[in-house]
Amino acid sequence: MPAVTPRAPAPSPYRAVRGNTGHRTAALALNASILATLLAASSAPTPLYPSYQHAWDLSALTITVVFSAYALALLLALLTTGSLSDHLGRRPVLAGALALEALSMLMLASADGAGALIAARILQGAATGAATSAAGAALLDLEDPLRPGRSALTNSIAPVAGMAAGVLASTLLVHFAPAHVAGVYVAPAVLFTAQAVAVAFMAETAHPHAGALRSLRPRLAVPPPARRALLAAGTAVVAVWALGGFYSSLGPALVHLVAPAAPQAAGGMVFFTLTAAATLTVWTLRRTAAHTAVTGGSLAVLPAAALALSALHGGGLPAVHGGAALAGIAFGAVSQGALRMTLTGLPARDRAATLAASYVLSYLSMSLPAVAAGAATRHYGLSTATHAYVAAAALLAVAAPVALAASRRGRGGAHGAPADLP
Repeated sequence: MPAVTPRAPAPSPYRAVRGNTGHRTAALALNASILATLLAASSAPTPLYPSYQHAWDLSALTITVVFSAYALALLLALLTTGSLSDHLGRRPVLAGALALEALSMLMLASADGAGALIAARILQGAATGAATSAAGAALLDLEDPLRPGRSALTNSIAPVAGMAAGVLASTLLVHFAPAHVAGVYVAPAVLFTAQAVAVAFMAETAHPHAGALRSLRPRLAVPPPARRALLAAGTAVVAVWALGGFYSSLGPALVHLVAPAAPQAAGGMVFFTLTAAATLTVWTLRRTAAHTAVTGGSLAVLPAAALALSALHGGGLPAVHGGAALAGIAFGAVSQGALRMTLTGLPARDRAATLAASYVLSYLSMSLPAVAAGAATRHYGLSTATHAYVAAAALLAVAAPVALAASRRGRGGAHGAPADLP
């Protein structure tokens, strides 16, 4: 048998920057800001959908297609480029994706019809898919052994905080400066350009290796422990992300259905309510056992669904926003709990691909039901579509704790232990 020369262990990505605490903190802040800005840009069009509908005579189905074009392009990017940064490094993937993201913002600012809007959202989704997995993996690379769990928490809180900020900024512009709404796209374009430049000065945290072209083949590569955790939490993830997709695409239309006299800004604020509640929930439950967070979040879907339906039967705007707030609590609890269940103990080589698989499940759950709701709205009306949609989400929420309990019994509760978060 030929002698085998043992390979030296790969240096820790954390050690590459741990010698300079300031550099590590700056890298953490930069990658967190990238995630937040990406998701802020993704939610910015939500308050503008009623304006697009009025100006270009678009149907509810077209609006959900615009929304889903972004999500489906993001999914394709995750399936093809999700592990690319593991091979090329985080920096080149981030720099290229951020440049494309800036271009998509300029396309959105100059869009003059549904076709241009869809094209811009497709480019935005592709760039976001490539950037989120790379930035999220970079955050995990920078995990401080003395503060375990901080990177997973940042991966959970930065996106929802970004969505809240994006929809709030867009809503305020619609209300106070309707003639300058293009600014909601121009400002992120400038920020993405600045971030792309900053990435060039960031220390590389991955260990580039061969196989970049081969990694572009569409696939989901998830190690068995992470796969089991993702499957266990999958039903809950589908339920809360489907609700998020409903409020993001059809939330403004629901507001104007139950309160026709409400100002246009009120339509955007309903998604802000959801994302703000999600952000607070992620932070509040950061020390809660992951299994408990996912189970509790699943159960919160039930009163959220009840309030959404009551809005159609006399509850009005208070019920819409109450349902959105509870949906946000469910979203925050399930999303961060499922992410911690999935990412705990992963080696560096599996991080980007596993994050990509998690995002694929999330965005499929957000986009496909939203398109179905748009089609149902066109044929049966928004009220009927809403009844069917929230009822389906509630059924999934009921099934989720059962799936979690069965999985936990099968594994002896290995993923239910509390994470030691800062």
